[in-house]
Amino acid sequence: MVWLVNDPRTQQQLVLSLPRLQPVDPGALEDWMAQVHQASRLAHPHLARAVEVAVQEHWPYAAVDRSHGVLLSERLAEHPHPSPLEVVGWVCQVLEGLAFAHDSGSAHHDLQLHSLQISDSGRVQVMSLATSGSTGAQHTVAKPSARGADRASLVEADALRAHREAAGRDVLACGVLLHRLLSGVAPLDEPDIMKVVRRLPPLGQDFLRLPWSGPHPIPEALRAIANRSTSSQPTQHYVNARSFLRALQGWMDAEALGSDGPLELMLDRLRTVGVLPASPGITTRIERLAGMDGQHTEEISHQILQDMALSFELLREVNSSHVQGTQGAAAAPVLTIRRAIALLGLNGVRRAANSLRQWPGPLSDSHAKALRALIDRVRLAGYTAQALRPAGYDGEVVYLVTVLQNLGRLLAQYHFPDELEQIRRLMQSPPADPDAKADAPQRAGWSESEASFAVLGIDIEALGAAVARHWGLGEEMLHMIRCLPKDRPVRSPEGDSDVLRFTASAANEAVDAMLASMTEGPERGEPTAAASGTAAARVAAAKAAAVRNLPAQRYAKSLGLTPRGVQEALATARDAVRTGASLQSLESSARGDSAPSARPATAPG
Repeated sequence: MVWLVNDPRTQQQLVLSLPRLQPVDPGALEDWMAQVHQASRLAHPHLARAVEVAVQEHWPYAAVDRSHGVLLSERLAEHPHPSPLEVVGWVCQVLEGLAFAHDSGSAHHDLQLHSLQISDSGRVQVMSLATSGSTGAQHTVAKPSARGADRASLVEADALRAHREAAGRDVLACGVLLHRLLSGVAPLDEPDIMKVVRRLPPLGQDFLRLPWSGPHPIPEALRAIANRSTSSQPTQHYVNARSFLRALQGWMDAEALGSDGPLELMLDRLRTVGVLPASPGITTRIERLAGMDGQHTEEISHQILQDMALSFELLREVNSSHVQGTQGAAAAPVLTIRRAIALLGLNGVRRAANSLRQWPGPLSDSHAKALRALIDRVRLAGYTAQALRPAGYDGEVVYLVTVLQNLGRLLAQYHFPDELEQIRRLMQSPPADPDAKADAPQRAGWSESEASFAVLGIDIEALGAAVARHWGLGEEMLHMIRCLPKDRPVRSPEGDSDVLRFTASAANEAVDAMLASMTEGPERGEPTAAASGTAAARVAAAKAAAVRNLPAQRYAKSLGLTPRGVQEALATARDAVRTGASLQSLESSARGDSAPSARPATAPG
């Protein structure tokens, strides 16, 4: 309960916050006073300080100075439709205060519009911290026979678990608050936020998603964030106030900077730790390159392509405004390492290599292992595209276009490894409901775009495109490095840039399908699931085959792909990744010695 009162001693207006239930005994009152006193000692710009904590007629209360602003409920009564940017700014301040309180061992327990104070300038403070804590439960007293140390451990564990649960309810309440402010109506037709929280998973079974109609259009990224905050799957909720805050701040930063938002998010990180760390053994490769003055450019480019960080650095440097200026304003972007070597020379290659951060950069061992796995997966896709490309297209161009379609993923894995792990969890299909009907369709996970919006506030692909544009790769290259949406049919290519884009997309989808099928059935060469004789195994094998064949079906008309051709390309690519074979030897293996030699791509570069 919240009351607006006047203190006759000071002629000061105060806001009194009382628990919903009166403490049932002196022990419960003592617990309440202890929690509120602890919370009142916290000093944070977005936490309102209690000027008095006391008891009146067996009702405890905490008083907050009214002069800092009005209640958010009062603000909305006068201005009922704040803009999405205003709303997100308010909720971010609430989350900042709550994150600080949660780290300090306090929780709110009953977040409402009337427990938030807002000034004329838009500064929000959280009031009533901990005032709805332990009041209604009977105060427990330890049994005399309990062992002191064991009891202390149990009490500590119970208290920690209770705090985590209370903090989780606070975060879920912030999600309901975000829905209320964006939609302009009470979620589930219930004005009491905590009653809504109790109707949502994991406490209830109701479903809350942001409506499509509202006082303002809601950007797609913000909609994904709001829907994740109250997802029907508790495992998809924000794990704490800081992860929720990070997603909203990412959206705000991108929104404030417009099309430059994703780039601005990355620039400081790129200057500090680079695009990617150089692979282990970079010093040996530099020494090897130094002795290659008499070698063919093809051999040197093959060595460089083994290091994704060095490849990206050369593309960035050779396509920079300075180098482009020396070639003329109309010069096309450089899309091959061979051309980059010719323009920069071996001294330029050495300089670029020496500027790279050594492996693994700032990453932990587990994050470095994940980045290595992703780099291997991207290289596999690049080699697959090189094997699948139509006759006459430069294998190195196809390889680099395929790799650059994964630039956003690579950036996220290096610069936002924890967030990328959240994104991957959101993309997984939720576990089957044991109470659901046997023929009920399995719920799908989020798309990568939706999940990255919900975690980072921006799209991973947009992140990669922004960095590629910053490198000077040009609009035609930006078109090629955008993966084809998997939920749309593939049309016939209209030119060389479409052929390159389609080939790269097909290769990336084929690798994704191969990895997905490994969870459904055995790899080629292992005993088939059908041979095991179980119906479940045969179903799994059929699902795996369908997943593997999907890319070939999607690109059958546009690129002439067949399931057998895709599987052979994947097998050849896996051998190339394992052995470090060059693109030229891969071409010979995949196409045979009688295949026509590749001509330079007619696309730029």
